[in-house]
Amino acid sequence: MSETNDVTKDEAIKIPDVLPVLPLKDLVIFPYIIVPLSVSREKSINAVDQALAENRVIMLTAQKDFQNEDPGEDELYRIGTVAIIMRMLKLPDGRIRILVQGLSRARIDYFIQTAPFFKAKITRIDEPSIKERPLEVEALIRSVKQNLDKSVSLGKNISPEVMIIAANLDDPARLTDLAASNLDLKLEESQAILETFDPIERLRKVNELLTREINVLTMQQEISTVAQGEMNKSQREYFLRQQLKAIQTELGEGEELSEEIENYRKKIDEKSIPQEAKEEVEKQLKRLERSHPDSAETSIIRTYLDWMTGLPWSVQSADNHDLARAKQILDEDHYDLEKIKERILEYLAVRKLRGSKMKGPILCFVGPPGVGKTSLGRSIARALDRKFVRLSLGGVRDEAEIRGHRRTYVGALPGRIVQAINQAGSSNPVFVLDEVDKIGADYRGDPSSALLEVLDPEQNNTFRDHYLGVAYDLSNVMFIVTANVLDTIQPAFLDRMEVIRLSGYTDEEKVMIARRHLIPKQVEENGVAETEIVWTDSAIMKVIIGYTKEAGLRNLEREIGAICRKIAVEVAGGTAQDAYRLTDATIEKYLGPTRHYAEELLDRDQVGVATGLAWTSVGGDILFIEAIAVRGNGKLQLTGQLGDVMKESAQAALTYARAHAAEQSIASDFFEKHDIHIHVPAGAVPKDGPSAGITITTAIISVLTGRAVKRNVAMTGEVTLRGDILPIGGVKEKVLAARAAQINTIIMPKLNECDLLEVPESLKRDVKFHFVEHVEDVLKIALLDGAPAAPAADVPSSEAAAPAATQA
Repeated sequence: MSETNDVTKDEAIKIPDVLPVLPLKDLVIFPYIIVPLSVSREKSINAVDQALAENRVIMLTAQKDFQNEDPGEDELYRIGTVAIIMRMLKLPDGRIRILVQGLSRARIDYFIQTAPFFKAKITRIDEPSIKERPLEVEALIRSVKQNLDKSVSLGKNISPEVMIIAANLDDPARLTDLAASNLDLKLEESQAILETFDPIERLRKVNELLTREINVLTMQQEISTVAQGEMNKSQREYFLRQQLKAIQTELGEGEELSEEIENYRKKIDEKSIPQEAKEEVEKQLKRLERSHPDSAETSIIRTYLDWMTGLPWSVQSADNHDLARAKQILDEDHYDLEKIKERILEYLAVRKLRGSKMKGPILCFVGPPGVGKTSLGRSIARALDRKFVRLSLGGVRDEAEIRGHRRTYVGALPGRIVQAINQAGSSNPVFVLDEVDKIGADYRGDPSSALLEVLDPEQNNTFRDHYLGVAYDLSNVMFIVTANVLDTIQPAFLDRMEVIRLSGYTDEEKVMIARRHLIPKQVEENGVAETEIVWTDSAIMKVIIGYTKEAGLRNLEREIGAICRKIAVEVAGGTAQDAYRLTDATIEKYLGPTRHYAEELLDRDQVGVATGLAWTSVGGDILFIEAIAVRGNGKLQLTGQLGDVMKESAQAALTYARAHAAEQSIASDFFEKHDIHIHVPAGAVPKDGPSAGITITTAIISVLTGRAVKRNVAMTGEVTLRGDILPIGGVKEKVLAARAAQINTIIMPKLNECDLLEVPESLKRDVKFHFVEHVEDVLKIALLDGAPAAPAADVPSSEAAAPAATQA
């Protein structure tokens, strides 16, 4: 928009009271300003034609809604500008272009007609004359001119002709209209300037708008400067990279490195890598681009990128939710173990109902060696259609084995957790952490503490390996932990797991497992599948009883394998029989003399010898506790490699006997004149635990009263100083040991009666159970009735054992 002096005096052109009206879209025209207009609406073209037919004068006013193609009279502003049409050009498409110059402000009093064009009665608005200019007007005029110059210097697009005219203008009215017409104002702001008739007030408003425009232009220039700086930096980096590529190409290195980087980026795009990991990979790729291909750092970066792009970030196996199929697979692979199978089916059922929202459980299988803890994890993976990985933690002492080493170390690698996930190729495998009770700890850290995060469903979705340096989601992994005992596991570590105990197998169960699993496996592995071999139950039982002594099945499988190898030698040597029938009588031919003998009952009832039941990491066992009184001064001697807890149980048993000496008809000075010696045979085997408390108490009171202990009675239970019997563990294993020794009466704490529900009925057959609450109940069952015999008190210590046995 520009101003001209072609029309310097309004008086030269007579402005009629009635004029055609031309509505303007999103535009306000000020007096003395020349503007080209494009006219396309029929009403507007008719208004222009009418003005040209009369005196070329037309009323210009803005419409309130510029999107309205057919505005009514109420949708037009009443204040507008009277203009003269200087030129007109008709275009081929029917539109016309006109060049107009504003003459004066005017007010529409009322519309005379609205069709075929707007015609209105108008009133011209003359500019008020300023007789004396106050200093404020001079200051505002200068400020407006300076702000116009400044805006041009900041990049505002105003033509030089306009700037020259503005510099020579002293009329505040015309200066404000010129400035306002060259500002990027909204329609409402331009209309407000047009409707401000007081030139001084108009100066103030225009000056404020110019100041705002300068602030916007200043900020825009700052943004452009920053953007230009970034662009220059990017261009510089681009040119440097191109130069580097050219140098590498000359050296024969560039193409290979570029192709390698492109392959890494392709792998990132193919995998749904989390944003944090993606940013770290991009950072390392930029380092790789700047590194020399043969430098040591390049090799480290390549190894890291190989791990990051090779991990199965979002790759998951689809779970098979068929419960019937899962049960069939678990039954095929494992005999019994109903509780664990039930727990796996529960997990599958919940997973089926909740979908991916369910977090993986942390199961801990605890039991003797060889009962199938690890192989059970493999079966669970097969039932779920998941990948299976196993990590043995036995002897692991370095925390970095779990979390990995930081990349600053030479030869650093991720921890074994991430390595196993990478090996599985899936982010939701069945992950078995084997032998967790054998983790060590030293100055390099405690691996158990590092595993706390791995095995916590609330934390393992952001597991952070030291090597990777970014979070990895382990929440979909199904962790299974195995252990032989719980005593050596950290309490905080144990608290994160759902413990499921696996007891040892009965002999009958071992026979069934051998028939279903062990024998077919060993026959196949040793190449005698084509040979007819008949295993009788008596032969299998002979191997179980005579050649193995375990709660699990490993030694049984070894012995079956040994027999198969002996037959394989005959088959390979051409001396094989047509068929082999293995019985208990023929087993020694292949395995040699019997190596183990079942614990047997005592040959007679004896004084001071009681039968106890023990539970070890390899299953149950019976032990004979011997007690004898010799001349002395009241000491208690313990032998048989007993642990601290078992020694304290013996102390408690002796204290109970002394406290109740009168009730048992024991002389009050007997303990002052005699020592008590307690011995547990198999002295090379360490023994500990509180469950021998009632056995020790029975043996001591037996020797003090001379009443023999029944040989077919075995017992287990912890005793207190008051004589109360406390519960113990390993009930099934102890019952197994008692049956193997042909014991038909078992004494155990009353509080363990509920544990007997988990013992198979076949084990409880022909065995009488007594559940006791006090030592007196034990003595009534375990000791023979009859008058107490005099204890072996006055014999020399070297001969004391014989009278004690004789008194039975």
